[in-house]
Amino acid sequence: MELRRAATVLELTAAEYLFDGPVRPEWARRFLEAGGHHLFLAYMGEVPVGFVSGVETVHPDKGTEMFLYELGVAEPFRRRGVGRALVRELAALARQRGCHGMWVGVDAGNDVALATYRGAGGKDDGRCAVVTWEFGPGSAEGGG
Repeated sequence: MELRRAATVLELTAAEYLFDGPVRPEWARRFLEAGGHHLFLAYMGEVPVGFVSGVETVHPDKGTEMFLYELGVAEPFRRRGVGRALVRELAALARQRGCHGMWVGVDAGNDVALATYRGAGGKDDGRCAVVTWEFGPGSAEGGG
């Protein structure tokens, strides 16, 4: 397995089946060009089999930390250490870039994700809840 930092829209498009939906070239370009946005792809040969994305968040009194935005591994390659390797790669980049820590939100009951993150050195402090807002068409706040 080889881990590579994504640098082109073409790479992201080739890995589209790993994401929740189709890669939109304009969004992919914007992601790649934005400072503090990172995406690593895992390859078996030339086939992308997993990805992790992270975004550096900065606050005036907290400094910089890495938010692990999303992790995805193709079904046939799960439970082979791909996800753990990707998370470790993002953590190494976070350290290199001076982040004081890294965090991720995990859906309640997602034991597979929790095992992956713990296997990569993360700890569940049991104190976190995730609150979300939807701003798209048809949502209460979206005006549709």
